[in-house]
Amino acid sequence: MRVGVLTGGGDCPGLNAVIRAIVRKGVQEYGHEFVGFRDGWRGPLEGRSIRLDIPTVRGILPRGGTILGSSRTNPLKEEDGIRRIKDTLARQGVDALVTIGGEDTLGVAARLCDEYGVPCVGVPKTIDNDLSATDYTFGFDTAVGIATEAIDRLHTTAESHMRVLVVEVMGRHAGWIALHSGLAGGANVILIPEQRFDIEQVCAWVTSRFRASYAPIVVVAEGAVPKDGDVVLKDGSLDSFGHVRLSGVGEWLAKEIERRTGKEARTTVLGHVQRGGTPSAFDRWLATRFGLHAIDAVHEGDHGVMVALRGTDIVRVPIAEATARLKTVNPELYTEVGVFFG
Repeated sequence: MRVGVLTGGGDCPGLNAVIRAIVRKGVQEYGHEFVGFRDGWRGPLEGRSIRLDIPTVRGILPRGGTILGSSRTNPLKEEDGIRRIKDTLARQGVDALVTIGGEDTLGVAARLCDEYGVPCVGVPKTIDNDLSATDYTFGFDTAVGIATEAIDRLHTTAESHMRVLVVEVMGRHAGWIALHSGLAGGANVILIPEQRFDIEQVCAWVTSRFRASYAPIVVVAEGAVPKDGDVVLKDGSLDSFGHVRLSGVGEWLAKEIERRTGKEARTTVLGHVQRGGTPSAFDRWLATRFGLHAIDAVHEGDHGVMVALRGTDIVRVPIAEATARLKTVNPELYTEVGVFFG
């Protein structure tokens, strides 16, 4: 069997671990051949690929990013996109395609498989941890670790100058990174997209910390929205999947806090720092297991499924089900950590 592999959407630590596991097991146990498509869906659209074999994947386990490259290309919006992908797969003799990505990449895979008969197996990848069918996605643990370390470092400089420091982390619709890193890093306020925030309440929490002679840290997800306003943006442009490019709420928040409290406030936007670098041990472990089980599904002809973590087990779920809704922070969990606010 000849198997195609692609990595789509935003890059994250652990992608190379998945590729390595798929190729190692696929070659050693099943005797399959592999082709890697370059830059997400752009690869099969344009026929851009490389050969994947054991020498190719040797030594890539601890590397961040992806040796295949990635992009946010949406083939469903390209002229004759589906036909071009099917032609590429046929021309290169690809019998099945392993798609590694998040909501958008896997959403395309689900349609290709269900509506156009392209055999696909999905692997969940997103630092946002917002795919509902799996307990965790790889990349999330590393992102939380990076954000937590940044918050730890910011505490000391905040205390030295007795100023408010606002930390903006990633999280378009789900506040998992903000919640986990904020709690682990001892933040005094955590703001997430699932709960519109009251700027007056935020300022009250900030003022309360200053009364205790403590410099507050505010962690805010990029998709968090004020109660009496809209999403705060620096750039209103859209990507090919129709998503607005987020960032700006941290800067807006710092200015509002300073204006309303009279306390100096500064913003740190972590941005793509959260995506880069060496994957954590957990993400290497999870990504490797996902890869091993994904190639098993391909070998068994079980198409249209995504591998997922349930407890400590790797299971298979329909890709369409996995991308039907996002996994967001429930109100009870957010209320639980509220004791540390202010």
